[in-house]
Amino acid sequence: MGKILPILALLCASFLTTGCPLLIAGAGAGAAAYTYAEGDLARTYQAPFDKAFAAAKETLTELKMGIVEEPAGDAIESVIKAERSDGTPVTITLAMVAPNITEIRVRSGVVGYWQQKVSKIVHANIAQRLQ
Repeated sequence: MGKILPILALLCASFLTTGCPLLIAGAGAGAAAYTYAEGDLARTYQAPFDKAFAAAKETLTELKMGIVEEPAGDAIESVIKAERSDGTPVTITLAMVAPNITEIRVRSGVVGYWQQKVSKIVHANIAQRLQ
């Protein structure tokens, strides 16, 4: 009982500090692990920020999603706002975690109607470009 109590307390504390429900998705060895929280589908890539940023912009172009606002930010964190042909907003947020590691968050849809499938397609395209 003495060893279980600290582990249980730590586990409870981690649930209390997350602030939102998380869903970890992934399948099989070598598959991407995504974190889905409050409409953002996040994934960390082994890629420098500038290369990940270029891959994100190329992905939007290939998927025919128009950039509606010039990317805002710097070489540490940046946001690209785009929209699909039907007007659905798509936001890509990039953040440098380390010199060769970049976290990319994709949000597609509006509050209460997130389109996780679209976010996964955007991530898959980015991942292909960063291989």
